[in-house]
Amino acid sequence: MSSSSSCPLCEIAATVRAKRERRKDARPGELLAAALELFVEKGYAATRAEEVAKRAGVSKGTLFLYFSSKEELFKAVVRENISGRFDEWNAEIDSFQGSSADLLRLSIRAWWERIGSTKVSGITKLMMSEAGNFPELAAFYQQEVIRPGNDLLRRVLQRGVDRGEFRPIDLRYGIYTVLAPMLFLATWKHSLGTCIGTEAIDPEQYFQVQVDTLLHGITQEQAAP
Repeated sequence: MSSSSSCPLCEIAATVRAKRERRKDARPGELLAAALELFVEKGYAATRAEEVAKRAGVSKGTLFLYFSSKEELFKAVVRENISGRFDEWNAEIDSFQGSSADLLRLSIRAWWERIGSTKVSGITKLMMSEAGNFPELAAFYQQEVIRPGNDLLRRVLQRGVDRGEFRPIDLRYGIYTVLAPMLFLATWKHSLGTCIGTEAIDPEQYFQVQVDTLLHGITQEQAAP
């Protein structure tokens, strides 16, 4: 007879230890999820570490075992949900086989599905409203989100120019032309929607109009006399 079968208490203890280990492994993710919710709900300045710990079901001391400060916790949230995924997103551009117009559509739709329609888009609103008060966080966000994001969009537009599908433009401002409607929708989701009231925006139709306007403009071609 094995020792485990002859010692029920040992089996129980082993099960408890295994559950504790699984719980310990899950804690960073639970803390990051709780932090994301609170940062989006309350903003960076108003969110306290003890609130994050309470929502995650742990003590404040446990939180600081994983993240040394609220600033480091915020950075981890951004890396988990945005900046840590740029390698994956750039690889998708590398492997895309369709037209550059289709790639642009895909990029905008993917942003909405992965960022814009989720709680993560609240980080954009947070940075727009609080970056001036936290210059170190602003520099971090610039380095890890804004620059890589702009570079990704630049690749999409440059691909179209190189393939003769898009006309040559100043890509510095071309990037902003793509980004501005996306940022508006994220802002509308978290703030302006309350002001607009019942005038809901359908994201799918919104992006169809955005891409159509980017690709074709709004000027009606005049028939030759």
